[in-house]
Formats: sequence, C-alpha cells, structure tokens
Amino acid sequence: MHTLLIIDPQNDFCEPRGTLFVPGAGEDMQRLASFVRSARGGLKEVVITLDSHPSIAIERPTFWKRGDGQPVAPFTQITHAQVAAGDYTPIDASLRPQVLSYLQTLEAQGRYKLMVWPVHCVIGAWGHNIHGAVLEAVGEWEFQVQRGAFKVLKGQNPLTEQYSAVRAEVPLPDDPRTQTNHQLIEKCRPGAGLLLVAGEAASHCVAATLDHLFEEFTADEIERVVLLEDCMSPVSGFEAHAAACYERTLARGARRSSSAQALTEMFRP
Repeated sequence: MHTLLIIDPQNDFCEPRGTLFVPGAGEDMQRLASFVRSARGGLKEVVITLDSHPSIAIERPTFWKRGDGQPVAPFTQITHAQVAAGDYTPIDASLRPQVLSYLQTLEAQGRYKLMVWPVHCVIGAWGHNIHGAVLEAVGEWEFQVQRGAFKVLKGQNPLTEQYSAVRAEVPLPDDPRTQTNHQLIEKCRPGAGLLLVAGEAASHCVAATLDHLFEEFTADEIERVVLLEDCMSPVSGFEAHAAACYERTLARGARRSSSAQALTEMFRP
C-alpha cells in the first residue's frame, strides 16, 4: 500500500481566476483526480497540504510600502540591505527591527530571498479551497476507507514565510505551527510502499517540502519517492527552479514518473 502527498492543490494556484494561477495546474489537477480514482484501492494514506495565510503577511504587498510611500508591487524581491537603506519598509513601522532580523536570518541560510507574492490562499476565501476535481476524487477515497485525508495547514504566521509543509523558512520559537511537523514526516514515510508526490507549484512549495522531507528520510525511503511529473507545474517565470528541484530529487535517488506509469508500478503483480 502506498501514500499520496498532494501539495497545495488550491484554487488560487489551479484556477485561471486564482490570484497566483500556475499555468497548467488545472490540467494537473484533472490528471491527479483521475489518478486518485484509479489508485485509491492501493492508497493507504492521502496527505494534503494547504497554503493557509492571513491577508496581511511578510510576503504580501499588503505588508509593505516603498521608501517614498508608494505601494510595493507583487513579484518584488526585498532584501535586508534594501530595508536597512530605507528602500522598503513595513507599513507597521514598529515591525521594522523584527523584519530586519528575519531577513538577515533568511538570507544567511542561502535558500531564498524574500519575494512579495500576490495575496493568495487567504484562510476562508475561495482561493484557499481545494480544487473541485481533486476534492471530489479524494472524497470518494475517504468514503471507501471510512476516514479523512490528513490535512496540513502551512503559512499561518504572518512574520515568516513557509513554502515547505514541514517547517517555515525561519521557524519562530514562540509558534509551534512554524516548527518541524513531525506528524507530517511520519505520515509521509513510504514504508514498504511508495510515496507519490503531486501538487503546486513544482518550483516552490513542492521543491521546499521535498528538500525538508529528504533531510528526515533514510536513503532507502528516498528511493521510494516518486514525483508525478504530469501532476505538477512551475510558477510562470520560475521554470529553472522546478528543473533544479527535479535535479536534486533524482540526485538523491527519488524518481520522476507520469501518473499512468506510476499506476502500472503500483499494481504490478
């Protein structure tokens, strides 16, 4: 029996009117829904992560203004040096020392610099909801096994970014939601079966979650990870980030596969 990890299959990423639409994601979700229906007899666990944000947060234009008081546009990258120089500042000026400390810690890790994204996946909004086709297919699996999929909310703290479902980019000591999610790690361990990974976006949240999971998995467990490459797409303009994710994944011993090929492997005699 196998585990399916679905990363952020949400309307804001997967529907054309979503605020951070990923081209190709709608088709990804249709293929994923078909995969779930075909594979459900072989799935022991379905794990779904959900980008879950307040409307005002450190990676959103609602948090920032330029030094001249003008708004900050989505897809603006903001560095520690720029905030220190006054090029950008939090609208709530009292947060400036905390933001400077955050950016310094973030950049020292060498993974990301802060990116201002369009407001997306706000808790309670339409964009936060699971794509309808996937929701329906997973619901059928839930009815069959008589229990719910395991759902993980991520990104709830407004003062740290969280691409990965495992932990925030800079975990905060006073907020367990930002720290390592050991329950998620254990749910995703492949065991004797496969960990099948799908979702959005390959360039960011899929990549970050895999990086953190692989830090926790043994070499044998990593070899049982399969990326469903026709059930994930990159954010437009970040195709190189997705390619780097695939390269890291293969280098660690995991595999890429189409959903059809994965089904064949799952049910091979």
